[in-house]
Amino acid sequence: MSFRAAVVVGLFAVGALVIAQEPKKEPEKKEAKRYKSGDMSRPRPRVIDPGTATPADHPGKPPSDAVVLFDGTGLKEEWTHGGKDIEIKWKVENGYAEVKGGNLQTRRKFGDSQVHIEWATPKEVKGNGQGRGNSGVYLGGFSEVQVLDSFQNDTYPDGQAAALYGRFPPLVNASRKPGEWQVYDIIAQLPKVEDGKVTRPGRITVLHNGVLVHHAVEFPGRFGEFNILLQDHGNPVRYRNIWARKLGEYDDGTPPPEPKKK
Repeated sequence: MSFRAAVVVGLFAVGALVIAQEPKKEPEKKEAKRYKSGDMSRPRPRVIDPGTATPADHPGKPPSDAVVLFDGTGLKEEWTHGGKDIEIKWKVENGYAEVKGGNLQTRRKFGDSQVHIEWATPKEVKGNGQGRGNSGVYLGGFSEVQVLDSFQNDTYPDGQAAALYGRFPPLVNASRKPGEWQVYDIIAQLPKVEDGKVTRPGRITVLHNGVLVHHAVEFPGRFGEFNILLQDHGNPVRYRNIWARKLGEYDDGTPPPEPKKK
């Protein structure tokens, strides 16, 4: 091999070594585009007929272990106006309470719970979008579960009936017609905290008219027991048959120790 050829081969080898030692540049990761809260371009949940799995023409019967928060007869014992102990202005008649004069909030607080609420928007349709039968159910650190007339009424998907407001649209639109009674069953699990750290995030599951619309949606952060708040959004929404029941814990499969013999 000539001297010139040897130099060329040597330079090529050095160049290859330098290239091999240079770290490979990772392709830049582009952040996935996400819908903003209230985005009208977001796909609409599929509309379904909710069927009759839950009562549509009369209140259901609470379980025997439920705390009954409203049975159609009065609000004073279990509710306040937004935490203030003043005269409640909501109209109570014919077994329901109609929104009027401010938010309604429970006196009690709840932890891991099943919350049952039956509601109806006005039969006479007025307005559209967010102006039609608007109210909401608030459970502390969880998102508002939106109450709205979403029967043939378009609005942004994360603001329609049963949405976790501003975050998650329901999996389907299970709304009944205006004026018909509808049902929410909400299963709320608080964050589990051990040694000051969250070991399990808060979770919420929602059924609308017996149809699963959210399943174990996780909420970050630490938050504790909650009051149930029903929103006054200026529309005469009606509520009835409200109750909550504490969720139990699974056992770990280990039988309890036998009592010591005396």
